[in-house]
Amino acid sequence: MIPAPGAGSEGTKKKRKRKRPANRGPQTPNTSPNPKSKRPYAKRVDEVSAGGLVIDQSGTQGLLIGRIDHKDATGKRVLWSLPKGHIEEGETPEQAAIREVAEETGITSSITKSLGVIDFWFMAGGKRIHKTVHHYIFVEVSGVLTPQVTEVDEVSWFPLNEIVDRLAYPDEKKLIARSGELEK
Repeated sequence: MIPAPGAGSEGTKKKRKRKRPANRGPQTPNTSPNPKSKRPYAKRVDEVSAGGLVIDQSGTQGLLIGRIDHKDATGKRVLWSLPKGHIEEGETPEQAAIREVAEETGITSSITKSLGVIDFWFMAGGKRIHKTVHHYIFVEVSGVLTPQVTEVDEVSWFPLNEIVDRLAYPDEKKLIARSGELEK
């Protein structure tokens, strides 16, 4: 027996429509530049900041800022980091670092040396953020320790030999540990 034309094996093959698995939700349009990707494309944003470690006038303590860890169920865990912030238009990284340290901590300082640059990626508000941060060592000049109400929960001086252990972020820990500034 000879199959009728288009009946299957020898004639034109019919394309079968694949069924979606029952456990998958509704399909959303793919806006990614990669056609195989199932996730929508996250917009890339580049940010540049400056800041660093302020050492007090006695040369024995370093200044850190603390923010409440919102992932901590108790709401009591503080993440300590170096003061830093965005570079405004027309500012050099050094000018921004001095301004940001003063805004976030209440302490006026001057830069003694560059520590280097860290860059990292993170997601926020549906965007992929590429952040570059210029770090410096500062010496305290004057001021009264005061956290910036809108951005910082706590500010505090810590003995230099505790700074690396207190820092919450591995890149900052490595940068400060490599600096040799804490071996006083």
